[in-house]
Amino acid sequence: MSVEEQQRRSRRSPRGHWAVTFAVLAIAVSAFTLLQSMVVPVLGLIAVEMDTDMSTATWVLTAYLLSASICTPLLGRVGDVVGKQKMLVVTMAALAIGSLVAALATDIWVLILARVLQGAGGGVLPLSFGIIRDEFPERSRTTALSVIAALGSVGFAVGIVVAGPIVDGLGYAWLFWLPMGVTALAAVATAFFVPSSPVAERTRLPLLPAVLLAGWLVALLLGISRGNEWGWASLPVLGLLVAAGLLAVGWVVVENRARVPMIDMRMMRQRGVWTSNVVGGFVGFGMFSSFGFLPQFLQTPSSAGYGFGATIAESGHILLPSAIASFVIGFATAPLVKRLGARVVVVAGTLMTAVAFGSIAVWHDQVWQIVAATTLQGLGNGLVFGSLAGVVIASVPASQTGVASGMNANIRSIGGSVGSAVMAGVVTAHVGVGGLPAEGGYVIGFALIAVAMVLAALVACAIPGAGGPTGRAPRRVASPRRTVAPTMRRVLAPGSSVGV
Repeated sequence: MSVEEQQRRSRRSPRGHWAVTFAVLAIAVSAFTLLQSMVVPVLGLIAVEMDTDMSTATWVLTAYLLSASICTPLLGRVGDVVGKQKMLVVTMAALAIGSLVAALATDIWVLILARVLQGAGGGVLPLSFGIIRDEFPERSRTTALSVIAALGSVGFAVGIVVAGPIVDGLGYAWLFWLPMGVTALAAVATAFFVPSSPVAERTRLPLLPAVLLAGWLVALLLGISRGNEWGWASLPVLGLLVAAGLLAVGWVVVENRARVPMIDMRMMRQRGVWTSNVVGGFVGFGMFSSFGFLPQFLQTPSSAGYGFGATIAESGHILLPSAIASFVIGFATAPLVKRLGARVVVVAGTLMTAVAFGSIAVWHDQVWQIVAATTLQGLGNGLVFGSLAGVVIASVPASQTGVASGMNANIRSIGGSVGSAVMAGVVTAHVGVGGLPAEGGYVIGFALIAVAMVLAALVACAIPGAGGPTGRAPRRVASPRRTVAPTMRRVLAPGSSVGV
């Protein structure tokens, strides 16, 4: 028995059974991902209810993505330092409080502020990945990672599906009341049933790298999200993008020189890490942009020459098979990875999504064509997300599990923000009958997503063939500048390895 397994067993108590822990983590991740997307099909309704314009209402989604992009890596790193279980309780509490404020909000800016608070829930993904690695038996770890990762994709699609019935039956405020109850219960369950995590490092938090990371992410995503409204060649947008570039360079320099870096740049250069991050960014590009605009496409009246005049609920029903497919394939991903290797599974998943989006661009005259394509896309996303988490975690030491997986989830959000902005720019640039977007804009947009997925497949070919969750121990990445706890010294001792 390995030293890591002995330490895990010595910590486990009856309340910390891994199956119970998995159930709590699944609920927490599902709540976060649902909140990510449930507002997408009802932004127009929120604009009417809050008496504001559509551009301002869009910040209900943008603010959430901005906050999650910043909080995901930060809370993952804090969890590595102070304990993942403690930070997961804090994260769930922030989601619950943010949901309460959003449900009670009567002003658009109060709602946007509540969404910023909800964005702290981004930490649930890296913290969950880290807890699984710390607490789960080796035979169950890969499957648990695959299912939790797949929930990130499934939750986004399900959020769009359930938004219509909730709004029709209860009102849009219940898009926040229901998650508030679930996340509050998840916080309590985490405190009582998830075992306390080992603290891998006792050190000060890297404040300057955190500020710089937040700075360039805010500047980048703000510039991208407002580019269509302000003009891509306008001084504010160009200034934000230039500032993002400068701050990003400064962040990398500081991280490389910091005695206690927030993100070890040598870790980010590991092949399993950088390939997973690039693929995750491309897939996020496709997922957010497609599901952000497919409901709009489906809800367009047929008098425009395309579309089906679907209601919010009907458009959700059309996309439901995609969510089901993504969830079901999550259970089969781990066996496929063990049999074929992560590289083959991820390449297959990205090519499936490329075919799906390409077919939507060409064939979209019948509802069954949309259902078939989005179902294929759901299968592809499930394969990719269910594999990437294991590749990243297997490529880094246990002390960096939280921040590495958090950065991967964060890059997915950044890719989604870029994708949404690009899709919006393409679609709104083509105006058709009655001021509605022209069909050609959607065709070009979905074709661009298909191209992005082909690029993702090319990058996925560089994923380590036998590393990660296929069974071979990854190369160690140890930082001599870190102060590692005694237990970690034993795990990272010469001749030992940290694997999944």
